[in-house]
Amino acid sequence: MKYGEKEIREFDVEKDMEIWPNENKKEYLIKVTLPEFMALCPRSGYPDFATIYIEYTPDEYVVELKALKLYINSFMGRYISHENSANEIYDVIYNKIKPKYLKLTADFKPRGNVHTVIEIDSSKITKE
Repeated sequence: MKYGEKEIREFDVEKDMEIWPNENKKEYLIKVTLPEFMALCPRSGYPDFATIYIEYTPDEYVVELKALKLYINSFMGRYISHENSANEIYDVIYNKIKPKYLKLTADFKPRGNVHTVIEIDSSKITKE
C-alpha cells in the first residue's frame, strides 16, 4: 500500500481532523473547494463524484486543510448516499469548529440523467 492510500484508509475523523485556533478576531469568510470527492452508491456500488464547496466564518477555530482533504478522500471506499455524505461532512465541520456561519454545497456529477446538488446553510437551519 502506498503512503497516500495508508493515510486515507487510516484517517480517523475523531483523532485526525486537526483544527487550529483562529488568531484573527475580525469577521472573514473562508472558502474551500474540493473538486475530487468520490463515494460509492450504497445501492449499486457505482462511484459517485462531486465537487464539495465549503464556506465558513470562523469563530474560535479553523480547519487544517490537509486534514480536511484527507477526510474528504476517506469517503472513496465508503458506500454512502449523496444526502448522507453531504450531511455528515457538514456536521463534522460544524461540530469540530463551531463556526459563526457554515455553508456546504455538494454538487454531484450527473449519473443516469440525474444531477443532484445538496446545500446546507447554517443561516437557513431552524434551531430546535
